[in-house]
Amino acid sequence: MFLFCKAQGAWKGSAMEAIKHASGAIAGVEQVSTIWFLYTQQDLAKATQLIKRIVSNGAHDFTKVTCQTSFLASCVLATLNCMMNFSDTKTGMIERVKEHLQAYEGAVPMKAKWSVNLEKFISWAFYLIEFHRRNQGNRDKDIQSIFETQLQLSAFKTFLNIARENIMGQNFGLAFDAACFSLSLLSNSVNHGWSSGVARDAVLELLGFLVEGSVEIVNQCFMKAARFGSTELVSILLQIAQARGLHVNVNFALFAASEYSHINTMECLVTEGHATYFFGPLMTAARSGCMPVVQWFVKRGCTEMELCYALTAATSNNQVAIISYLLQCIPQQMLNLFSFEILKSVGEERPDSFEGVNFLLSSDFLRDPIATYAFANRLATSNEEAITPELKVFLLEHWSAEAFVEGMRAGEVHYVNLMRILRRGKSEICLRELPPPLVIVIAYLPLYRECLASSGSLLPQRLRGELMVAARRLSNWAVDEMSEKRELLEILQQHMPCF
Repeated sequence: MFLFCKAQGAWKGSAMEAIKHASGAIAGVEQVSTIWFLYTQQDLAKATQLIKRIVSNGAHDFTKVTCQTSFLASCVLATLNCMMNFSDTKTGMIERVKEHLQAYEGAVPMKAKWSVNLEKFISWAFYLIEFHRRNQGNRDKDIQSIFETQLQLSAFKTFLNIARENIMGQNFGLAFDAACFSLSLLSNSVNHGWSSGVARDAVLELLGFLVEGSVEIVNQCFMKAARFGSTELVSILLQIAQARGLHVNVNFALFAASEYSHINTMECLVTEGHATYFFGPLMTAARSGCMPVVQWFVKRGCTEMELCYALTAATSNNQVAIISYLLQCIPQQMLNLFSFEILKSVGEERPDSFEGVNFLLSSDFLRDPIATYAFANRLATSNEEAITPELKVFLLEHWSAEAFVEGMRAGEVHYVNLMRILRRGKSEICLRELPPPLVIVIAYLPLYRECLASSGSLLPQRLRGELMVAARRLSNWAVDEMSEKRELLEILQQHMPCF
């Protein structure tokens, strides 16, 4: 995997160097590539002599050869004993290349060139793999894989030893990056046969050869693997880091994986990498409305305080589905205790939109209509500077006791206007000649629809005031002032015809 995620806020130059070398001409690597298709000890001896002869005759572009050979090697090893369609796998890898390059903030023409070169290299690599697999016949595949893989790894180790004087630590890092990039591309293209058994052991040994020369590259590749959801590669890099005492930032990797909803990768980072920092990723998921990630963190175990913060983040960003889910997870005593802080923080973080606040109150988040309405009114009329003016205005207009009175006043005005039309109207369509149910529909259908569209069990106070007047007029005032939304709407439904 060549593209570095913004782990430290900047893209690393070595990633682009790796792309340049791995997307170069194929011809320079054709001779060394033979080591990944050895069958016998005699083949190994011939390949070793060939490599020595090439080096002694002045070969010098070891960086390109090492990167390309490492890329090819991981393709060969990851597809060991996999029942796969080579054409589909190749197509999947090419699509993943485009995804990776899109994440890099580089010039479009340059990225297009790299993409074309990598596509050519991938096509060439899979042509070789398919050709050699087809020529293997019906030999014992398990024994064959173990024996031949050891020959191939031995030949690669020999090549590194012969060329070591000409390969700097940075070049080892580029080769390690190239091998990881190939594995990342294969993560969603192969049936994950390389995540266990002979293939996994071979990949571990391959990366072990390369990590010796550049240990700092491991964490960078680890971050990118997490970001792109390459769970198998994350697992292998964790094993390498733990075996060699190398540092990999599992908590930051968890953040990267959760940002792109890679649940399997997140699971791996927690179970194998022992990541423990849930708060930051949970907040990000709540803000963006990513339900699977929020649910995963909640099921994994979050503190009640973390859930309250997540509720605040979701409310600030109008993520109503997340709000609804979290309200079921937070104990009522916590909501009662931190209700003021939640609403105050929402006003500070997002003063321009209160759809989330409206949904929170409509959901009766204090689980007591009287308490929820009283709480909203207290905030609306509060003199505390901690509550933003924008939030106060919103609550005053929609959720205060004053808003309820204003709603009832508007409802009465609407009723008076309706009566004037019925008694004095001079329209050719005379309302009083219509059946009473149709008159009620004309008068109150818009209000009825608006109330139905309002989510939750509670209506905003202004809307509730209008509905209260309508229900009282239709039921001869047989309605209590604290009647709930459902009861008031049922009164309207009883007086409306069924369409």
